[in-house]
Amino acid sequence: MLTLPENVTRAAQPYAYMTFEVRMDEMMKPAEEGFPAVFDFLARQNIEPAGMPIYNYRRIDMANTLDVEAGVPVTRMGQDSDSIKFGTLPAGEFVTMRWHGHPDKLEPVTGLLIGWVRLTEQPLDMEEGPRGDLFACRLEIFEIGPDEEPDMNKWVTQLAFKLKDRPGVA
Repeated sequence: MLTLPENVTRAAQPYAYMTFEVRMDEMMKPAEEGFPAVFDFLARQNIEPAGMPIYNYRRIDMANTLDVEAGVPVTRMGQDSDSIKFGTLPAGEFVTMRWHGHPDKLEPVTGLLIGWVRLTEQPLDMEEGPRGDLFACRLEIFEIGPDEEPDMNKWVTQLAFKLKDRPGVA
């Protein structure tokens, strides 16, 4: 099951993350390696998560590799390490949609959302580059995942893609 797309305004949000360059068949690596490392790192610095775990896709070349950040919003910034960094998810207008189901179906769900964005002529905040599409912020927010629900068919993932800033739109 999925919800209809909607536009929301998101405030800037500090987050901690670990970056991975992966192929599509390696998409579990950021979750299996990144999330435990980030949460352990935050605990050592006494920093509380301020939301659910996220993937932030920074570069996508579906035929080759993707640059994805495995991270979590935080209550405050901390000290970077060699592999885990702090940053700020940008404020702005995002198009969102929720998928209730197995994460292996997220690729066609994402295709539906991108099709809707094109149909409604709302450009994403991205640029085409020689190594793929570069995104200002393209999130998968894991609202219900393995910590709450062992049955992957009952997981809930919110897609939230930043739109290009447009005059007159707050």
